[in-house]
Amino acid sequence: MNKFTLLLKIFIAIFTLSACGQSSKKTQKTKSTVTKNQGSTQFKTGAEQTELYLPLLKGKRVGMVVNPTSVIGKTTTVDSLLKRGVKIVKIFGPEHGFRGNASAGVHVANEVDAKTGIKVVSLYGKQSTPSKENLADIDIKIFDKQDVGVRFYTYINTLQRVMEACAANGKEVMIFDRPNPNGFVIDGPILDPQFKSGIGFQPIPVSHGLTVGEYAQMLNGEGWLKDKLKCKITVIKNANYHHDMPYELPVAPSPNLNTAQSILLYPSTCLFEGIYANLGRGTKFPFTVLGAPYYKGIYDFSFTPTGIKGMAETPLFKDEVCYGIDLRNYDTSIFRKTRQINIQWVIELYKASPKKETFFDSKLSNQMLPIEKLIGVADFRQQIIAGKSEAEIRASWEPGLSKYKEMRKKYLLYP
Repeated sequence: MNKFTLLLKIFIAIFTLSACGQSSKKTQKTKSTVTKNQGSTQFKTGAEQTELYLPLLKGKRVGMVVNPTSVIGKTTTVDSLLKRGVKIVKIFGPEHGFRGNASAGVHVANEVDAKTGIKVVSLYGKQSTPSKENLADIDIKIFDKQDVGVRFYTYINTLQRVMEACAANGKEVMIFDRPNPNGFVIDGPILDPQFKSGIGFQPIPVSHGLTVGEYAQMLNGEGWLKDKLKCKITVIKNANYHHDMPYELPVAPSPNLNTAQSILLYPSTCLFEGIYANLGRGTKFPFTVLGAPYYKGIYDFSFTPTGIKGMAETPLFKDEVCYGIDLRNYDTSIFRKTRQINIQWVIELYKASPKKETFFDSKLSNQMLPIEKLIGVADFRQQIIAGKSEAEIRASWEPGLSKYKEMRKKYLLYP
């Protein structure tokens, strides 16, 4: 062995010992409400680490907020935990129902799950918040839903309602954390309270860069729950996860986000719901294309939306040929480099539109939303109409965005 090789081995040994020491110190700083990850370096979701939470559920009556993304391997979390002896007494189901068999946008009734015989309380029907009666016979509530890291994706609003109800009734919430597939992007204007709605509750940017577990800590820490209540939470962390880690979801988070491409484009292309055009609803590739009949002769690409049960049964411009842009092959690695949402597409489509007077008119279709509720601020519409550049528009998001990024650091569970 030559002198260089010997020195190299000594250096590696010293570096390894140092890294282990630093890792140990970080673990010691983990909050008591967050489980510590142990063992191998293999990535695991919170739900997969049953050894961390089964002892905490022993002897307790459990309620679960779940949907088809709530899985351990290929089995639903509910079915997995029942087999492990967990006493699940109630399920709280979202849009599409607990097992995903209801159409998009259709109110879901309370029911009894045919497979397990457990009562399912719908949070997408007559009520959106668990009642005192709903919570009376449970000791702890588990929240396990795959989010995509965007303000107007409503799972984080469900989380807030659940935390508020549990805090008001002295119940604990356990969160099975899952990765944020858009966790590397923290971008967009901070929601102005005047545009608070069902697609935006809190002053966060379009792409917030948090997992559900981290966001739950922010809700508590910033006093954002109703009446400034604090909810007792336990976060079962992802093991060996970081925000820059590419993660392809094993189950589509909802019927209209059905590909990895659509999920990465979603923080940018969901803004298309605020313009008079079809964003792929009524096709098998929503949120990856955009078009309208009036773009004929301007764009070559075309598609024809139709009614698709469970996805979009009455899409905008149904059965009409729409011309526009195709982003199915767009290089989404660009987002990892820029760490920004793309507003250039909205700018381009407005400039190209022969119907500028109706471009943002949400009264023309119940498939549209006011652009202000989506982007979260009042001036975006006028900035586009006035021909402002992307740089000018982005400058108007400050200093709010920078302040949010600094505040966010307090609640991070992962690098």
